[in-house]
Amino acid sequence: MTHDRAAGPVSPLRLAVVVGALGVVFGDIGTSPIYTIQTVFNPEDPHPVPVSDANVYGVVSLIFWSAMLIVTITYVSLAMRISNDGEGGIMALITLLRRWAGDTRVRVASVLAALGIFGAALFLGDSMITPAISVLSAVEGIEVIDPGFAEWVVPVTAVILVCLFAAQRFGTSVVGRLFGPVMIAWFTTIAACGIGGIAREPEILRAISPTYAAGFLLGHFHIAFFALAAVVLAVTGAEALYADMGHFGHRPIAVGWLFVVLPASTLSYLGQGALVLADHDNLRAPFFLLVPDWARVPMVLLATMATVIAAQAVITGAFSVASQAAQVGYLPRLRVLHTSHSTYGQIYVPWMNWLLLVSVLTLVLAFRSSAALAYAYGMAVTGTITIMTILFFYVAHRRWRTSWWVLGLAAVPLLAVDLLFLAANATKIVHGAWLPLAIALTAFTVMTTWQRGREAVTAERSEIEGSLRDFVREIDEAGATGEVGVVRGTAIFLNRGKETAPLALRANVEHNHVRHEHVVIVTIDIDTIPRVPESERLEVDPLGLDADGITHVTARFGYTETADVPAALARLTPEQTEGELDLDNATYFLSKIELLPGPEPVMARWRKRLFIATSHITADAAEHFGLPRDRVVLVGSHVEV
Repeated sequence: MTHDRAAGPVSPLRLAVVVGALGVVFGDIGTSPIYTIQTVFNPEDPHPVPVSDANVYGVVSLIFWSAMLIVTITYVSLAMRISNDGEGGIMALITLLRRWAGDTRVRVASVLAALGIFGAALFLGDSMITPAISVLSAVEGIEVIDPGFAEWVVPVTAVILVCLFAAQRFGTSVVGRLFGPVMIAWFTTIAACGIGGIAREPEILRAISPTYAAGFLLGHFHIAFFALAAVVLAVTGAEALYADMGHFGHRPIAVGWLFVVLPASTLSYLGQGALVLADHDNLRAPFFLLVPDWARVPMVLLATMATVIAAQAVITGAFSVASQAAQVGYLPRLRVLHTSHSTYGQIYVPWMNWLLLVSVLTLVLAFRSSAALAYAYGMAVTGTITIMTILFFYVAHRRWRTSWWVLGLAAVPLLAVDLLFLAANATKIVHGAWLPLAIALTAFTVMTTWQRGREAVTAERSEIEGSLRDFVREIDEAGATGEVGVVRGTAIFLNRGKETAPLALRANVEHNHVRHEHVVIVTIDIDTIPRVPESERLEVDPLGLDADGITHVTARFGYTETADVPAALARLTPEQTEGELDLDNATYFLSKIELLPGPEPVMARWRKRLFIATSHITADAAEHFGLPRDRVVLVGSHVEV
C-alpha cells in the first residue's frame, strides 16, 4: 500500500480510514452541540444575551458560519495543505520555522516560533479544560432526567475521568476500534434529533443564510460581541483536525468533516434553535430536551461515551505536543511509551498523563459545571486558532512564494474573525478566561527557560569537553607511547555532537588510562521531520584517523520516532567501524550531569532554579534510547548554569 502523507493514505480501505478519523479527530468538535447554545444564552453570564426569536436566529446562523470560516476554510481548505512531511499542527509549523532560522529573516522566524510555542502552551491548557468540560456537560444530562441527580454530577464525572486517565497506559489500539462506530452512532443520533426539532419549526432553516449572522453581528454588536465568547465553543477541537493530519491524511479528515460532522452538527444546532423558538424555557438544556423522553437515558450514556472519546483525543494530542516539544529542545527528555507497533502515532507519556489528571480533577472540583468552565475554554481555543492562522500564512508565504497582497485577500478577513473572537473572550478574563492564560504562561515559561538553560549548559559543557578530534589524536599518541592501554571489547559513548569529546570518554582515559579496542561515539540527531528514511539513518565519520578503532556515528531520528540506539547501530558494517563491533556485549557509557546554579548572568536566579527543577523530570537515558541496562556505566560530572 502506498501513501501520500500530505494528502492521505491511498487505499481501497478509504472508508475505514474515514471511520477511524471520526473516532479520533472529531470527538471534541463533534460534542460541542451539547453545550454551545445553552452557554450562549446562559442567564448567569456576566454579559447575558437576551432571549428573543431574532437573537436565536442570529446565534444559530453565527454558529454555522463560524464553523464554515474557521473549520472549513481556515483549517480544512487552507492550513491542511501545508504539512511537515505529512504532519500538521502548531508544532509542525514551528519546526518548519526552525528550518529557516539561519536565513536573513531569522528574527521574524524566531519571534513567530516563540509565538507558536505560546500557542502550543495554550493547547496544553485546552487539553486540561476539554476533558473536564466535555465529561461534565454529558453527565449533566442526568439533571434533565431527574433534578435530584444534580449532586451526583461532580462525583460521577471525577470517577469517569480517573478511569479514563488510568486506562491511558494500556494504549488506544484496542479501544480505538470502537471509537469510530460510537461516533458514527453519535452523529447519526444528533442529526436525527435535529431533524425532529426542525420539523416542529421549519422556519429555523432560514438561519443558514449569512444575512442573519451579519445582521445579528452588525445590527446588535453590543450583544453579538459578547455572544462570540460562547459561539466559539462550536469550533473547539478545530486544531485537532490539523494536528492529527499525519495519522489519517488530509482527504479522510476533509471527507469526515464535510459529509458527516458538519451536516450532523448543523442539524443539531438548527434543531435546538427550533426548540428554543417553540419555547424559550427549553434553553435550560436544549440539547437533551431535543431528545424524546424515552431516549434521554440512552442519550446521556451515548453522550458520555462521545465526550470520553473527545477527552481521549485531546489527551493523546497533549502527549504528542509534549513529546514533540521534548524532541526539538523545548522540554527535557520525557519517558515516551509507544503503545502500538502497528498504529502510527499512538504514544503514552506517563508524566504528562498524571499532570493532566491532577489538573483536570482540580478544574472539575473548582468549577463544578460546564457553564462555569466555558468562560475559560473559549480563551484557550481562540488563542490557539489565532496563532495557528498567523503561523500558517507566514509559512505559506515562504513555502509557496506567494506575494503578501495575494495572501492578504484571505489572511485579513480570516484573522479579523479570529481576533474578534479573541477580543470577545478577553472580556471573560476576570470570569475564568484567566485560567488558560495562566496555564499557557506557566508552560511557555517552562519551555523557553528549558531552551535557554539548555543552550547555556551546552556552551559550558563544550568548554569542559574540548575538541573531539584533538582528544582522539591525544589518545592515539598516548597509545603509541604506552601511556594508554587497549582492552578488548566495544565501548559506546553517547555524546551531543562530534565537535566535543564525551565527558565519560575523557574521564575513562584520564583516570583509568585505558580505552577499548572499538570505540563508537554516538550522537542522536532528532530531525525536524516526523520520520527519517532508513537509508538516511546513520552517518559515519572516522574522525580523520584510520585504523585506530575510534569512530563517530550520527544516528538520525524523526521527532515522532523512538530513538532506539542499539537497533540503529546494528546496521553498521565492519568496514564502517574499522572492524566488527561486539554489540551483544558492548558497554554503553553515559555522562551524568549534575546542574548547579552558577554566578554567570545567563538567566535570572529564579529561572535557573526553574531550569534545574525541570531537569528532574528528565527520563532515564538508558530506557529512552533503548540501551541494555545491565551494560550501562554512568560517569558523573557537574555543570554550573
